Amino acid sequence: MKFSSRAERIEPFYVMEVAKAAQALAREVAGTSEPMIFLNIGEPDFTAPPLVQEAAARAVRDGATQYTNALGLEPLRERISAWYAQRFGVDVPARRIVVTAGASAALQLACLALIESGDEILMPDPSYPCNRHFVSAAEGKAMLLPTTAAERYQLSAEKVRAAWTDKTRGVLLASPSNPTGTSIAPGELRRIHEVVRAHDGITLIDEIYLGLSYEEEFGHTALAIDENIVSINSFSKYFNMTGWRLGWMVVPEAMVPVVERLAQNLFICASTVSQHAALACFEAESIAEYERRRAEFKARRDFFIPALQSMGLSVPVMPDGAFYAWADCTEAASRLGVNGSWDFAFEVMKRAHVAITPGRDFGTAETERFVRFSTANSMAQLEESVARLRRLLG
Repeated sequence: MKFSSRAERIEPFYVMEVAKAAQALAREVAGTSEPMIFLNIGEPDFTAPPLVQEAAARAVRDGATQYTNALGLEPLRERISAWYAQRFGVDVPARRIVVTAGASAALQLACLALIESGDEILMPDPSYPCNRHFVSAAEGKAMLLPTTAAERYQLSAEKVRAAWTDKTRGVLLASPSNPTGTSIAPGELRRIHEVVRAHDGITLIDEIYLGLSYEEEFGHTALAIDENIVSINSFSKYFNMTGWRLGWMVVPEAMVPVVERLAQNLFICASTVSQHAALACFEAESIAEYERRRAEFKARRDFFIPALQSMGLSVPVMPDGAFYAWADCTEAASRLGVNGSWDFAFEVMKRAHVAITPGRDFGTAETERFVRFSTANSMAQLEESVARLRRLLG
């Protein structure tokens, strides 16, 4: 069977390959004193809170399960709009909000709407691999620009200006970022967008972890800068609805009918049950629970990263959002007699029964030195992971 060159260009998602190996080993050690601890997947250990679960059950019971408008339920779009006003002090009209089948669908729609074949999109290295594959699937080319700890592993206006060519269409950013958990300083983001606008380009920004910002300096949406910015968001991370496959995008008004037409043809609509459930995310009781959980994620970060540092797993930049630690494992790998993050991750998996993610997925800018830990796990599991790593690394 002959496959398309487009499909062949998509690299394996190594996070999931590691996950399969971890699951296989987990079955072998399930009955031992050290069952597998999973710090490799970026999925909250929390699930949807009670009001959201009840709303989903009610939708099923009442038969509210048929197709919605491709743009999403109007009441949900209005509640998302109100959330921007209450949480971020930004006026985002509901008419510019498109509800999607997860942030993945939103990114696909944005890329298909804005990228022509051969267009180049500037992205930071390291960055989440699937984002560059959405660009590739739209026949564009992701241009990864190496970043440093001094830059918070984010692009700068200077770097964007220097890299811009006649083929450049725009930038795809993420703030907070996966795998580093770092955000772009608002002033720098504004300067990046000014460079993009000067070239009549597009600014796409993945804000799916924005609700999990821990520092006031960084907890601001890019939509406060300009209504021409395209923002991607999700119910997966802050709202703890990963498997519900629900997200949204905020687009310039002129882009709404274009995205609507694409969504009608590609997806029809996002899950109707998930949309009805998501209405309950914005109830005061639910928001209070989400904020309690956000504080728990921060407490986990504050415990776990100093513990890593004390074992020689250096985290060059303290993450200000999300639930990741991007750690340099060079010294720790040397202690175990292995080279690079790939071998280190498998050694930790085999000998400590702790699953982590090697840097290979996230780019080529020294990613062979780094591993990503996910702190989206209970404090008890994180404490046990630290104890096992201490025993392993001496």
